[in-house]
Amino acid sequence: MPTTRPLLLEGRFVEGESWGEVRAPFDGRLVATVAQASAAQAERALSFASASRARLAVTSAGARRRVLEGVIEGLGQRREAFVEAIVHEAGKPVSAARVEVSRAIETFTLAAAELSRFGGETVPVDLFPGAEGVTAEVRRVPAGVVLGLVPFNFPLNLGAHKVAPALAVGSPIVVKPPPQAPSAMLMLGALALEAGADPGAVQVLPCAVSVAELLVADARVRVLSFTGSSKVGWHLKARAAGRVVLELGGNAAAIVRHDASVARAAARLALGGFANAGQVCIKVQRIVVEAPVFDAFQDAFLREVDRLPVGDPAAEATVVGPLIDEASARRVEAWVDEAVARGATVLRRGARRGAVLPPIVLTHVPRDAKVYAEEVFGPVVVLERVASLDEAISAVNDSRYGLQAALFTDELSAVRRAFAALEVGGLVVNDAPSFRSDNMPYGGVKGSGLGREGVRYAMHAFSEERVLVVSPG
Repeated sequence: MPTTRPLLLEGRFVEGESWGEVRAPFDGRLVATVAQASAAQAERALSFASASRARLAVTSAGARRRVLEGVIEGLGQRREAFVEAIVHEAGKPVSAARVEVSRAIETFTLAAAELSRFGGETVPVDLFPGAEGVTAEVRRVPAGVVLGLVPFNFPLNLGAHKVAPALAVGSPIVVKPPPQAPSAMLMLGALALEAGADPGAVQVLPCAVSVAELLVADARVRVLSFTGSSKVGWHLKARAAGRVVLELGGNAAAIVRHDASVARAAARLALGGFANAGQVCIKVQRIVVEAPVFDAFQDAFLREVDRLPVGDPAAEATVVGPLIDEASARRVEAWVDEAVARGATVLRRGARRGAVLPPIVLTHVPRDAKVYAEEVFGPVVVLERVASLDEAISAVNDSRYGLQAALFTDELSAVRRAFAALEVGGLVVNDAPSFRSDNMPYGGVKGSGLGREGVRYAMHAFSEERVLVVSPG
């Protein structure tokens, strides 16, 4: 039977103005009906969050840490319920869904630990004549209401990257979960209340885009934290009244040098390109290989791709599950067809079955084709041969995106050259660009974002510096 999920408003689960359907990407069956917030309910949520600001601002670090620890305990106790929701609603393979829940636990654990050292500093302002005895104390205080917009591909952990820092610093947060996979955020909101969070600390509002845009443009929202597509992110930034943190997409590239371990590079990049059907913003989309090892790498990569199990996300072995819906799978197919029509060579391509699209590998792709230049967000990887590291760096930078990149090499000087020259938010050496640890600063440059996520960095974004200057009496 489908699950019925009300929205979380003013500390209570209530019905919305309508109900939305959530269907499983793999087989289309109805898995949940979810309340949709009205514009009036969104207004109530913002008013309630704003009214809670002063109360939350004076809660002790210990009280906030106890809430975070309660959420950690609840996630551990209800792990399988979260896994089931992620598999059914997002179509994520069950093994990856378990990893996502574990990462969410780690995200809250990091936030709880950060509270032992998050606070402020003193600044030596008595540097000049006349300032003798003057002291300056810098404290971090909650910024105010945070609006968190969460994507479907990591419906729990990317939401945790907004909720945990907000709870840690004492900024009330209103969350819009993804319409395709809203249950994880609604369940997380329930855990926060059970852990003792203030009713105004977390509210979860599934809603239409028009209602979400009202929230974005409201001056009471002091911080917008958005994870999703570049097109939507930059559109919302133009409408936002407050500070903006954007974690957007890209067409991440990996460089394979002549001295790299071809076997390791092939194995890591096959997984990094096709896990979760390529629906990862830092999944490898372009692989740039130096000529001396191109043929060997291509052969090894195709062997690894052929080993990836494709199909039902509920099956333990599955690595490549369905895309979020059949329309997305058809869109990826159309992009591939465009590249082929323009001269691309198909190395691997299987038949689509509904939303399930087997891995696609292309070469000789024009750089202005969509599967090269745009974020494909699907199971497609492009191989490109280059003559040198300099040419590889140029190829990677030939993009309007810059989220993360990878470099496979054992030469330290090559790492330093690439790190200095690549226009990206992060460089991963000897692993796929899809590597992310939840405590590192994470984000991109150019069209890939603004600001940084990662627990401590989000806590800074969700708080403000306040200076106390004291002169001797």
